[in-house]
Amino acid sequence: MNWRWSRTLVGNCDGASAAVVVPGFRNPHGAINTVNRWRVRAGLRSIGSGSARDTRVIFSGGATGSGPAEAQLMADYAVSVLKFEGRVVIEDRSMTTWENVTNVIPLLEGVDRIKIASQPAHALKARMYLRRQRPDLAERLVRADDYRPGEWIVLKPLLALYGLWTLRSLKAEERQLAH
Repeated sequence: MNWRWSRTLVGNCDGASAAVVVPGFRNPHGAINTVNRWRVRAGLRSIGSGSARDTRVIFSGGATGSGPAEAQLMADYAVSVLKFEGRVVIEDRSMTTWENVTNVIPLLEGVDRIKIASQPAHALKARMYLRRQRPDLAERLVRADDYRPGEWIVLKPLLALYGLWTLRSLKAEERQLAH
């Protein structure tokens, strides 16, 4: 399921410019959590070789506790720990996946390709939300490098179950598109 979800509702758009959207995950403390660290790594590897100059990485997520915004934690991790030197954009108001998508839309207007890097079911949900909000931008969606065989192997069955649970909010016609 994770493999299929990572390849659903994406196309093969061409173009020099791209945006990789990395939504945050429940980070209530001052230190970045395991899921957000993984999402940052998946986001950065989604850039692809040789295209970092024309790609903006958008970290999205507000403060969910007493600590800093998830977007700031992820950006700091990308720059200070992973030594990312590309273009970073921070969207720090979102509290839900719907808000992640809504709040990054203005940051996606001028790009040719859009990637959403998260766990496959969550990325599919975000792609569906973009399709609901801005079908014209959804036409620019391409696959992120967020699925790799063997990665999260112990947790993949649980992530698939959780993905099925989270994708239940899709409308019937959207479920048809997602298969």
